[in-house]
Amino acid sequence: MIGSAGADAERERVMRTLYVDHARDLHTYVLRLLGGDQHRAEDVVQETLLRCWRTQSLDGTQSLRPWLFRVARNLVIDEYRLRMARPQEVDGSAWLDDLPPKRDDVDLLLSSIILRRALKELSPDHREVLYQTYYTGRSTREAALVLGIPAGTVKSRLYHAVRALRVVLGVVETPFEAVDVKARALWHSPAA
Repeated sequence: MIGSAGADAERERVMRTLYVDHARDLHTYVLRLLGGDQHRAEDVVQETLLRCWRTQSLDGTQSLRPWLFRVARNLVIDEYRLRMARPQEVDGSAWLDDLPPKRDDVDLLLSSIILRRALKELSPDHREVLYQTYYTGRSTREAALVLGIPAGTVKSRLYHAVRALRVVLGVVETPFEAVDVKARALWHSPAA
């Protein structure tokens, strides 16, 4: 009993040395074979060393490096062949990816209802400028001619109309816009 425990300890020491000497290079080799899949590479290296532990003489009389690399390569090839021979595994939701995107009229209807309600919250001047520029597609100069106001007024109303619409819709402004608004407020504030 004691003799076998000593032999096991010696095999463990030799195996630990084998791991220290070859595992890093073996892992790099397998990682390359697997195209960079870290987890599968670790599994293959572990299985290779386990097979070495079970089947090889660890007395140190022969170099195990060529055997380790050959077994690792064979494990990668066997795994590849197994995957190619079996049908592809599915998780039950793969068919959703195959469906073509379909335009949903319900979403369009809901969006139009929300936008209509938000536009009713704006002033008539803001609504008219938004209509002339965004809905009809006119430029600010063309909208100014239709509305009978200066182009600068159209630009100003358009800016404020979009900002008011964002507030009504609950759209959160980006940090850049928040800083820009604060800077304008400081720039345009009356001197104390």
